[in-house]
Amino acid sequence: MIELLKTNDPMKLHVLKSLLQDAGLNPLLVEASAYPGVINASLQVPDDEAAQARRLIADVERDLG
Repeated sequence: MIELLKTNDPMKLHVLKSLLQDAGLNPLLVEASAYPGVINASLQVPDDEAAQARRLIADVERDLG
């Protein structure tokens, strides 16, 4: 698994996870705390999906400014 993003913003993580799932990828959200937003969580994908996932995330971030 490759870590794409680490943040304490649960909304961003869940939106990006949904985006990746909609694209047919297999993202994994790894949360280190029972309380979202308290401790950083990470969004990961299998190694062979990392390049496509990074492109999708970059496209979304570019579109949002």
